[in-house]
Amino acid sequence: MTGPKAADPARPTVLGFIGLGVMGSRMCANLVRKSGLRVLVYDPVPKAVSELAAAGAEPLASASEVGGSADVVFLSLPGIEQVEAVCAELLTAARPPRLVVDMSTSDVARTRKLAGRLREAGVTLADAPVARTRQAAEDGTLLIAVGADEDVFTQLQPLLSCMGTDVVPAGGVGNGQVLKILNNMVLFINMHALAEALTIGRAAGVDGETLFRTLAMGSADSFALRRTATATMLPDTYPEQAFPTNYAIKDLDLALRLASEGGIDAGAAEQTMNLLQRVRDAGFGAQYYPVMIRLIDGRA
Repeated sequence: MTGPKAADPARPTVLGFIGLGVMGSRMCANLVRKSGLRVLVYDPVPKAVSELAAAGAEPLASASEVGGSADVVFLSLPGIEQVEAVCAELLTAARPPRLVVDMSTSDVARTRKLAGRLREAGVTLADAPVARTRQAAEDGTLLIAVGADEDVFTQLQPLLSCMGTDVVPAGGVGNGQVLKILNNMVLFINMHALAEALTIGRAAGVDGETLFRTLAMGSADSFALRRTATATMLPDTYPEQAFPTNYAIKDLDLALRLASEGGIDAGAAEQTMNLLQRVRDAGFGAQYYPVMIRLIDGRA
């Protein structure tokens, strides 16, 4: 290993993107269209790679090949285990990237530990997990919380702005994960409350659409109500291509770990976790997590 690339850190010329799933593929497509830079891609699913190649990305055969040619590598992976494995592979390149940006939702403590290991190899890790919907990833309107030093944030902001309209500096590495994890915790608890309200309202003789429309005009209004709950619970549609119950459980578990590490009793989050686990055990683990209402209203 000859060490990371010695390019001007403010002016990357080649980007890498690893992980072309539901969110990553859309994020990467925006990076290809808007950055004006070469974007090298890798994913173990050939179809995902070929679709990005058709959009203008350059496919490579492995993560290490991407790392060996790119100045900055973006990751969009299921969790910290995959992030750690890919980072280990990136370090096998003769000239590793100087900056790795983890856009996954990952464990905070392990993210910070990984940053230390990469730092020893001369590679900087920033965490930049994303929030909002698959459509927001398509449109380039994501919320991105960035855990990085100020100078690294300054370097990344133009690139991340290709994928998101709100790019928020969160402080040091790992802090981006904290913001994303707590965003999701509040969302899941909110959806739990809305599922209960909808079930109670219907049982009391109120039409669900009328209930949600009225809540949206009052102090109960929220993004979760107007967008997610209205789009799923009213038509009773929970596609498997959206954010599944299993992912919600993973993210809420990360929040509960943070609460435990801080000695905090997170009772509402624990109740929602119990519900999500029962939803999974009822056979709905792959379906969009608002399917939780089917347990609340007694259909499952």
